[in-house]
Amino acid sequence: MNRAWSFGLVGGVLLLVAAAAPLVWFEVRSLDEPVRLAAPLRFKVNPGASFARVAAELAGQGVIGHPRAWVLYARWSRLAPAVKAGEYEIQPGITPRELLAKMVSGQVLLHSFTIIDGWRVEDMLAALRHNPDITTTLAETAPNLMDKLGSPGVEPEGQFLPETYRFIGGTTDLELLRQAHVALEQELNAAWAAREATLPLQSSRELLIMASIVQKESGLPQEIGKIAGLYLHRLRLGMRLQADPTVIYGMGERYDGDIRTVDLRTDGPYNTYTRAGLPPTPIALAGAAAIRATAHPEKTEAIYFVASPKDDGSHVFSATLEQHNAAVASYVAHQRRKAAGGSAR
Repeated sequence: MNRAWSFGLVGGVLLLVAAAAPLVWFEVRSLDEPVRLAAPLRFKVNPGASFARVAAELAGQGVIGHPRAWVLYARWSRLAPAVKAGEYEIQPGITPRELLAKMVSGQVLLHSFTIIDGWRVEDMLAALRHNPDITTTLAETAPNLMDKLGSPGVEPEGQFLPETYRFIGGTTDLELLRQAHVALEQELNAAWAAREATLPLQSSRELLIMASIVQKESGLPQEIGKIAGLYLHRLRLGMRLQADPTVIYGMGERYDGDIRTVDLRTDGPYNTYTRAGLPPTPIALAGAAAIRATAHPEKTEAIYFVASPKDDGSHVFSATLEQHNAAVASYVAHQRRKAAGGSAR
């Protein structure tokens, strides 16, 4: 009787195994079936979260159809403890097995923040505050910003390299600014070390100041070297730079879109019409192209330039005042014709 009972028990177990086999096979197969997504989904794995918790959250969002199989596979393969915390972008078509591999390798979602050539520091800080993927830690005006970045006493204007920076969600504004400042120092130091020997500049700081002026004056990439050459030629000749962007910078909030004669005659540290040499600080964030063009300017005899009548952002460069006056007259006549045409319409 005991033997009969034993045979019955074994038979029952075999029947259960046989009955469960299709279910087990179905769940194992689910590891290689695409997750249930119609569009990419951002999902955050919190630090310290168990893999079972991760599976439950994804199942709750309808992404993982068989969380138990996913958890068992992760534990059996000893991959569950290796899942990295962070934000992931889950794409339609990915399988649970592939998603686990992605989380184990830490392929977290990278966001981007672009600093635009010619921005002022205040523009950059405003953009940082409005980026939802960046953690804000700085006050609106960011007092003592350079102190926080390890460069006390340095004015922040011009100290960050315009570029697109990639970062993980939750990165702080200060961390991003530190990257941008280091990038600026590397670019500036390299440009200064390889500079043209005859530059009328005494330091990398002066190179950066001049590059910021060139940045604000350049409308077309193909002209940036010539504009750099023109301003450096003026500096070499002992002429005043007479750069409108420096005057605008010095006016601050008083600037309403127009520069008047009184503005050009009002003395101040940034008025390069009333003062010789460079202004005391950069006036904008100079990009790598402006820095390199200033270190290796185009050779030119031109000391004047004015907007071209072509209306394409280009300029007319002149070596003499007579040529310059003729170019100005041509531009003014063009603007009047445009205004008259606009009125007629």
